[in-house]
Amino acid sequence: MAYTFADLFEHSVDAMPDRLALIVSGEEVTYRELDERANRLAHYFQSVGLGVGSHIGIQLHNSIEAMVAVLAAFKIRGVPITVNYRYTSDELVYLYENADLTALVFHRGFAERVAEALVSTPRVKYVMEVPDELALGNEPSIPGAVAYEDALGNQSPLRVGEHAFPERSGDDVYVLYTGGTTGRPKGVVWRQEDIWRVLAGGYDFYSGEPIADEYQQSRGGAAVAEPMRWCMLPPLIHTSALMPTFNALFSGNTVIFEPKFDAAQVWKVVAEYRPQVMVITGDAMGRPLVEAHHELQPDASSLAVLASGAALFSGSVKDAFFDVFPNLMISDSVGSSETGFGGIGFATKGLEQRGGPKVGANRFTVVVDDDNRVLEPGSGAEGWLAKLGNVPLGYYNDPVKSAEIFREVNGARAVVTGDRARIEDDGSVTLLGRGNMVVNTGGEKVFVEEVEAVVKAHPDIYDATVIGIADERWGNRVAAVLRVRDGVEPDFDSIEKHTRTQLAGYKIPRSFWIADEVVRAPSGKPDYRWAKEFSQNSDPVHRID
Repeated sequence: MAYTFADLFEHSVDAMPDRLALIVSGEEVTYRELDERANRLAHYFQSVGLGVGSHIGIQLHNSIEAMVAVLAAFKIRGVPITVNYRYTSDELVYLYENADLTALVFHRGFAERVAEALVSTPRVKYVMEVPDELALGNEPSIPGAVAYEDALGNQSPLRVGEHAFPERSGDDVYVLYTGGTTGRPKGVVWRQEDIWRVLAGGYDFYSGEPIADEYQQSRGGAAVAEPMRWCMLPPLIHTSALMPTFNALFSGNTVIFEPKFDAAQVWKVVAEYRPQVMVITGDAMGRPLVEAHHELQPDASSLAVLASGAALFSGSVKDAFFDVFPNLMISDSVGSSETGFGGIGFATKGLEQRGGPKVGANRFTVVVDDDNRVLEPGSGAEGWLAKLGNVPLGYYNDPVKSAEIFREVNGARAVVTGDRARIEDDGSVTLLGRGNMVVNTGGEKVFVEEVEAVVKAHPDIYDATVIGIADERWGNRVAAVLRVRDGVEPDFDSIEKHTRTQLAGYKIPRSFWIADEVVRAPSGKPDYRWAKEFSQNSDPVHRID
């Protein structure tokens, strides 16, 4: 059996070639058309010497071309490396070098930074420019770069006979890079079969049971007369969008992309294309979406499921969705680049939430102590979130970091993350926050995500990132960088009273900064490095002593 992304997608193509696969900016492509484009690009890759194990950088915003490039790399047994297009040229140099890229496919809107980075990365020998609807000009801008249209033009759309690709293996790897919001990004190396199991439908997300064979997803999709439509809003450079996209395609559904997140535009797309499922990343997308809905009042009656992952989705924002969509199913998933899917929780209106979500009991997600011993339900103990079962091989070119989190638990290989969690009486797991983002103030530990969720629920606050800053008395004090709502003068006395009703006194933010925009990664996760630097470069606007 070939549990690889290329094979699983090709099964869908063979089972339902004329079904609609993607909708992007009004362009629609069927499964057959998407496959043929990917075949053409894959054959071009082979024509310039790329093949098994070649690391191919993909620096593209959400687009048909992005999926074509990822599929083409998988087809030749290459390794697609999705690149964060918000990186500076220095950060790009680091990633290109660290990931050992030999080829790069990028949107022309990113050409200036790409050109700067390529000067210092001679290992990248093959460069391809893709037309960019978000850029003002689309003329080729990097000498020696191949135009995407030219690369596909003379290649075969077939994958059979003399045009067949090499036989693939579930041991073929996929390398994904972490967001790097607290340090340098790291490449996480997965066997394709393992990451398919935990993130792209190889296990039933609810029962935890493995699917029967490599044809089960496509066979089930072909049996459905009317496939579902998924509106995929996170950027494809992250697994929070790429893996759900593959899950949808493997099972015959239609995926809708937007090149750039714009809440008002999203609701126009929803009204026109009638998706049943919307995938977002927490408050960063949820809050502007629900507020734009209040303003625009679009027809969103098709929407049945709102799925969030990869970033904090606070209870106040979930409740705002329930006010608009009383019957909406809202799910909140736990997972990371290192663990894949760790569990899923479902929201109800008014559900009290502290920090991250609570996920139901499952045999693969556990909480361990500092000695890697599994904490039992009923203990009420806090520890480290750990993932059993299908886990990555390690960090790319970093055995020291790999040894820190890839350990043995209950006699088997496991990932012990930097997330603090609590095991509940019923075996469910409550995520408390990132262990490396704990503020130690006077000996008390404060999880910043818990504080962020409470602060953002105040009516004056649009967004917030919570950090720790040095304090002579307490070692560190809790602080917050805020974006307030437009036209609002924040009432800090009211903010203090609001937080004190929900948090212990030592968790209350004591220093506040106001920014025009709270910077986040494309995934929606807070950029804590930015928040620290912002606080160091200016005085707080308010202090509580």
